[in-house]
Amino acid sequence: MKITLIASTYNWKEALELVLSSILNQRRMPDELIIADDGSGEDTRALIEEFAPKFPMPFKHLWQEDEGFRRCTILNKSIQEASGDYIIQVDGDVILHPEFVADHERFAAPKRFIRGYRIRLNEEYSKGVFARKQIEFSPFVKGVGQAYKTVRMPLLSRIFRWDRDQFNRVYGCNMSYWRADAIAANGYNEDISGWGCEDEEFVARLTFNGVKRRKIRFAAKQFHLYHPEAPQDRLSINQSILKNTIAERAPRCTNGIDCIDASS
Repeated sequence: MKITLIASTYNWKEALELVLSSILNQRRMPDELIIADDGSGEDTRALIEEFAPKFPMPFKHLWQEDEGFRRCTILNKSIQEASGDYIIQVDGDVILHPEFVADHERFAAPKRFIRGYRIRLNEEYSKGVFARKQIEFSPFVKGVGQAYKTVRMPLLSRIFRWDRDQFNRVYGCNMSYWRADAIAANGYNEDISGWGCEDEEFVARLTFNGVKRRKIRFAAKQFHLYHPEAPQDRLSINQSILKNTIAERAPRCTNGIDCIDASS
């Protein structure tokens, strides 16, 4: 299958540099890379232009005006633009294990989406990661939250693979799904803006379309760089949208990929 890797970013080029370096370090490279840019400045654009020639596959930088936190909108544009059959989605603040893409491919299955996990790096250790431009990690270091989780054991992922159809604790920074399933659900709900609930609401509609959730706790490792929490001023509104989607068991949203202006 053809895999598109989508990495979302906003005005943190230092973190994006490490993300891109970790993508270049993949044993199984994606067939296409899309940077979903929610309005970053010129320094991010310059970094992307520097990295683009290093990648052997098609590399696209999709950018939109900075009008606040509009992650749903730029992800929809990226899903629409993607040429891959299968999409792996990460954020611009996570460093990928060299087997990350290969693990997502290994566990992909029809009518399934994959819910992965992230391993948090604390503030002090993250400073050292930036200074060293580090993209590989050992479990035997201080500063890695729950260090045992850094050990990759794909066999255990096969044993402990099925998950309940719950919509919380879904990490859009480590998730994969079939593009056709995302299109059937009309992508992300653009009624949700600001931080919170966008990933849960998306996977709820995937579930109501018959797409089952699969967890891979012991594979597809990624390391989350420390940063302060995002403002949550719209969280209550977003939670209401999520609750309504679940109550109605809605398989599609109204304001999604279908609403994207093809000329934009």
